[in-house]
Amino acid sequence: MEDRNSSPPTVVVGIDGSRSAVDAALWAVDEAVGRDIPLRLVYAVDANTAGTDPHDGARDLARAEVAVRHALTAVESTDKPVKIEVEILQDLPTKALLQASRRAALLCVGSIGLKHSAHGRIGSTAAALASSARCPVAVVRGHDPLRAEQQWVVAEVDESAASEGVLRLALEEARLRGAPLRVLTTWQSRFTDIHDGNAVADGNRLARAQLDRRLAQWKKRYPDLDVRAVAVHCSTLKFLTKNAGSIQLLIVGHEQAQGITALVGPPGYAALHNAECSVLICEPQNIL
Repeated sequence: MEDRNSSPPTVVVGIDGSRSAVDAALWAVDEAVGRDIPLRLVYAVDANTAGTDPHDGARDLARAEVAVRHALTAVESTDKPVKIEVEILQDLPTKALLQASRRAALLCVGSIGLKHSAHGRIGSTAAALASSARCPVAVVRGHDPLRAEQQWVVAEVDESAASEGVLRLALEEARLRGAPLRVLTTWQSRFTDIHDGNAVADGNRLARAQLDRRLAQWKKRYPDLDVRAVAVHCSTLKFLTKNAGSIQLLIVGHEQAQGITALVGPPGYAALHNAECSVLICEPQNIL
């Protein structure tokens, strides 16, 4: 039996038969190729959902095999040099993927699972993984390589040490995708609300200048990248809503003040869904 603790890392994709899961697998191909590690397609058959009919288990397994084969065919059709592994497990989907995240370099899931597709909302599995996984988690919304060519990678940072890890990951993602990088920071005023447009503009300029100084060393290390600082007052979601059509990927730290739910749940979903902007969450253990 394979020793999970000694096995090499992989890019893990949760497969559930949905179109969103296939998009996650396609999105993950470049991640695996760029790291030169396998892409691992994981389907978890939830035994708790089976009925009393003894044939239910066989039907669930057949459904899993069809879903995995469909995702595998889609990945192979990219003609990219990706090594593919397939695993069908008997377990709760969230539990199985959390376990897989312990040895994964990255965990990718679709934003809308099969059970939630009719309602057009974030899948419960994706939300749980974003909060609890032991590796970075990508919640993928759509996959359109041609559209993404001119879209930004956006990293949200603050003054914490953990944000340096977020920034490093964002630089690598931007380079991998050949995309411009926008490094976003928010600032708060001493007052509850600011109605003076000049005061907001001045605050933005000050915060942006501070961030520019911080980015100077990174720009020297990545001279081929278009890296720019962006500062906004109070709300990341306001910036995302205004620029959603220009963003392909948002990268945040696990402990950002707004919380993961605001980004992958209903508020962020409303801002990002139509733009097909994915969210990559860094886990606290490995970003430093």
